Amino acid sequence: MSAEMNTDLRLTRTIAAFDEANAHDPRQEQDEDGQSVAYELLYARRMSDMLHHFCPQASEALQLAARSQHIERWMLPRELYPLDRTGYLQWRSELKLRHAARASEIMLAQGYDSAMCERVAALLKKEKLKSDAESQTLEDVICLVFLQYYFTEFTKAHDEAKLIDILQKTWRKMSEAGHQAALKLMLPEEQTALVAKALA
Repeated sequence: MSAEMNTDLRLTRTIAAFDEANAHDPRQEQDEDGQSVAYELLYARRMSDMLHHFCPQASEALQLAARSQHIERWMLPRELYPLDRTGYLQWRSELKLRHAARASEIMLAQGYDSAMCERVAALLKKEKLKSDAESQTLEDVICLVFLQYYFTEFTKAHDEAKLIDILQKTWRKMSEAGHQAALKLMLPEEQTALVAKALA
């Protein structure tokens, strides 16, 4: 068996292991076909799909990071931290560490070496975001998935001023390539109008 085939099999097995972990999420969401899927499993699939379209040449490390971006996220609920800005930032920081550690644990079990685990962990922890092209690509994909699949939910819970603020903050995280991809998303008319206002 060739080294390339071995690499492909290991990647496939590891993604399957990530998915098995996320399949235990007690929260359910309907996918585009109306099927009920574990919330973080569906998110992970959407991350991989968006990465494939946005960056078809993505490296193995970037593919692994995208698939494990929210791995077992439900196990550290937001409610465990103060419901203010400081609490939110503490929660997000702890999530990054937990996601990186869990992804590394699964990768090691599937035969990856420590160097690859450290690379994926660095991407998940958003290290060197502005100077690491792959880290920026992952951030772009995260933002694109948010806009495509999850922003509509935010419109139900916040007023227009807050939504515009969220969009502007999201936009600042993205690269120019990310901006161009975002403008091509097929969003509902209401969300398209909000994006236009945020960018005006």
